[in-house]
Amino acid sequence: MSGVRPSPAAPDAAARRFAVAHGPAFWIVAVTFLLVMAYSTVPTPLYPLYEQRDGFPPFVVTMIFAAYAVGVMVSLYLAGHVSDWLGRRRVLLVAVLVSALSAVLFLFFTEVPGLLVARFVNGASIGILTATATAHLGELRARAKPDENNIVAASVSGAANLGGLALGPLIGGLFAEFLPDPLMLPHLVFLVVLIVAAVVLLLVPETVDVPTGDDRPRYRPQRLSVPAGSGRAFAVAAFGAFSAFAVFGLFSSLAPTFLVVTFDSPDHLLAGAVSFSVFAAAALGQLALVKLRMRAQLTIALLGCTTGLVLVAAGALLPVLALFLVGGVVAGLGVGLLFKGALGTAIGLADPKRRGETLALVFLIAYAGLAVPALGVGAALTFVPAIVALVVFVGLVLVATTVATVVMRRRA
Repeated sequence: MSGVRPSPAAPDAAARRFAVAHGPAFWIVAVTFLLVMAYSTVPTPLYPLYEQRDGFPPFVVTMIFAAYAVGVMVSLYLAGHVSDWLGRRRVLLVAVLVSALSAVLFLFFTEVPGLLVARFVNGASIGILTATATAHLGELRARAKPDENNIVAASVSGAANLGGLALGPLIGGLFAEFLPDPLMLPHLVFLVVLIVAAVVLLLVPETVDVPTGDDRPRYRPQRLSVPAGSGRAFAVAAFGAFSAFAVFGLFSSLAPTFLVVTFDSPDHLLAGAVSFSVFAAAALGQLALVKLRMRAQLTIALLGCTTGLVLVAAGALLPVLALFLVGGVVAGLGVGLLFKGALGTAIGLADPKRRGETLALVFLIAYAGLAVPALGVGAALTFVPAIVALVVFVGLVLVATTVATVVMRRRA
């Protein structure tokens, strides 16, 4: 009897006894997804406070922000797919705890190197979380509502993703404007919230059969692939994703700085509200226009991107804050649909057996769009006035989004 190994299913059976039903578990995962995404953008309106406290230039802000994007890209490549054989709940729990670790780093390592590491770790949690939570939500909903199509799970997943990104800056702005110690308290509150979320996740049932022993596949990084015979069309879709995230990067990293420098408006709640409105417009636009055909959505994306970015530039040049804010909302609607169109195009081009690899490559290129242009603008602020850097950036992104949208619209 000494050679008999315990059944590997025993721990899973014990976990299932304490698990909640798939229906409530779906909402637990959705709320957790929302909270972790929200925490990732809480620092957006706090960047001017870090600048004031430590006296660093705007370029350092973009470096701190870029560290987040790099963290997302690295973890997406190294760990975005491991829940397929390690289990959704386990990997989701790791993502939440990594996010909590970033809160600890923000609390105890407040100099610039510490901020860079904290943002990198925070980004790593998002790279682990996004694909895992999206897959887990789809599987939980399919088991709770087997006769329902996947539109509900996809909509809730998208709303949690972009909705969390939208809520984070608003929450950070509220802390900065109305509560004491805004560079410490938000991180302390979210540390507690994330730990509670991790505990509640223990009640969520697993939805994949986790292989054990010799059956467990050997680890490898995420494979990336360009659809065979569709390199040019895929490049256009990837370029569209890059351009869309470049706009998100502007409003996630440097918008608070532009509000202070260009509009003499140091209101932290306003800074949070600006970023909130851009992401919220992107999320609501995707939900409200979901029934339109792809070609119609891309037409609206084209109009939204061009009109919104022109208004942003005009608002900065005049300067008229209202124009800048309205332009951000309209551009947010446009780039949200542009990114959705880029994903749809990539899915349509991909070999079904390698679709995950193609989408992983699209997301990596998109997050490069989040970091690289923002770094360029931050570097430009060292040499040219803020208004010049902003207008040049807007002009370049306007050309990029227009070209990508027009080409994808023709294919649609």
